Amino acid sequence: MPHPRTLYRGLITALGVLLIGLVPSTVYAAPSVAEIEKQINEAWEKLEPAIEQYNKVHNELTKNQKKARDLQKKIAPLSLQVSVSLGQVADMASAYYMTGPASRLTGLLNAKSPDQFLDQLTTLEQISQTQQLAIAGVAAQRDVYDGQKSQLDQLIATLGQQDAALAAQKKSIQAEMDRLQKLRIQAYGSSSVGGSLRIGVCPPVLPGGARATAVKKACALIGKPYVWGSEGPNSYDCSGLTKAAWAAAGKSLEHYTGAQWNESHYVSRANLQPGDLVFFYSDHHHVGIYVGNGLMVHAPHSGDYVRMAYISNMPISPSGTRSVL
Repeated sequence: MPHPRTLYRGLITALGVLLIGLVPSTVYAAPSVAEIEKQINEAWEKLEPAIEQYNKVHNELTKNQKKARDLQKKIAPLSLQVSVSLGQVADMASAYYMTGPASRLTGLLNAKSPDQFLDQLTTLEQISQTQQLAIAGVAAQRDVYDGQKSQLDQLIATLGQQDAALAAQKKSIQAEMDRLQKLRIQAYGSSSVGGSLRIGVCPPVLPGGARATAVKKACALIGKPYVWGSEGPNSYDCSGLTKAAWAAAGKSLEHYTGAQWNESHYVSRANLQPGDLVFFYSDHHHVGIYVGNGLMVHAPHSGDYVRMAYISNMPISPSGTRSVL
């Protein structure tokens, strides 16, 4: 997939041409609602991959932040272990200094029997081994601490870079969202969109188990506004919606179409069941949740709302009908 900034620059050019074409003219008739809708859909197909790329980066950022927190939790007890071990070695060194080899040799020479001599010699060997093990343990603990600290520093640096990139992406993408919304208002005369949000009963086919929970959740979210990068509870984008639907059924999905593709497996269209995911376009940058009878629930695009639609309305990705179970 191209870098988000490359996608964005290409999209700026495409939308610039699109906006010029939509400027009212005294010579030509204004575009019809259908023509504007078609142009918006074409522009959206170029914009949505950038949005899903944002979801991917944001998802990785969230996971890295959790790793950083986990590493921080490990550092405190590890540091304590190092301090304790160093204290034990210091105590041994102090005792050895106070008694000294001469004192120990005197003790051996003053042994009252060969057996006592051997016992005392064994004790000295055990003390030596204990010292060696303690020192080795301290060194190993120190190595672990250094390794953990190095990883944490690298993660913090990466998080800082990602955070800056996300901030720039969000500002740019939101500007294009606003432009698309203005086009939709021009097309429909208001901020709403045409057509019914429901096409009959949702779900039209009620399965059992986790599938039932997932599709009922998706149906319950119909009417929620599309907001890119959102996974609820008041708004959703396409992968945020499918994540929320399956989360209700106890199945964890990542908030990114590419990740959800990898978290699912192919099922033929003939074997598609309610709750399965349907991906669209060659790069599967859009996803909906199948609810039966050729219908899905999905979050279409900016300015629209979570709604029912026929899966045949958009080009399904190759191997794009997939199950998460």
